[in-house]
Amino acid sequence: MSFSDFKVLTFDVVGTLIDFEAGILRSVRRIAGKAAEALTDEQIFEPYKRGRDAHYERSSEVMALVYIHLAKELGLPADDRSAEAFQMDVLRWPAFPDSAEALKRLRQRFRLVAMTNADRSAFSFYSHTLGNPFHDSVTADETGCAKPNPQFFAFNRGRQSAFGYKKEEILHVAQSQHHDIGVAHALGYKTCWIERRQGQPGFGGTPAVPKLTKPDYHFATLKALADAVEAA
Repeated sequence: MSFSDFKVLTFDVVGTLIDFEAGILRSVRRIAGKAAEALTDEQIFEPYKRGRDAHYERSSEVMALVYIHLAKELGLPADDRSAEAFQMDVLRWPAFPDSAEALKRLRQRFRLVAMTNADRSAFSFYSHTLGNPFHDSVTADETGCAKPNPQFFAFNRGRQSAFGYKKEEILHVAQSQHHDIGVAHALGYKTCWIERRQGQPGFGGTPAVPKLTKPDYHFATLKALADAVEAA
């Protein structure tokens, strides 16, 4: 198997290209101030994940409710103003330092397709942050479901086939074992795991999996993937 076998790279966005963990931590600590000083990263991530599970709808609208859930669990300010501030911060989550440049390099060789559980409105902010690198994109409000639902992948497969691309020409690139790598592998896609938390304990802001799925390619950064493609 060679990188030359692929014509399309499909990407998870939030967690792989956009550093949502840094965004969450920065936002919660800024909004809550001293009330959040003693909280560890994991103490913030766990109620965040429960809040997102409870409010899984459009990310450009419901993240204020996710914050309220998190804040009530942790005893942080849970007023409407704080929740609205968190919602606006979600749209400004930062890119990983290597994302934009690596995508620019990969775009010279592949069709780049975003596959994100964010809705179209939120994705437009993330795409702008990344330098608008994608040839195509699929969002959760368009599919009517969210990863790891296999129907999300089926929707994109049909979309890409309309442009003449075959399943075996697609490499799925993602950070989340839960949302992406496990299901993509099970569906027969070749996968590239960008292990953004390499060297860190636990799963952070991403749901844990009982067992890691072995990917076809494995890198700690997107830059490392771009370097490997160019070297090949």
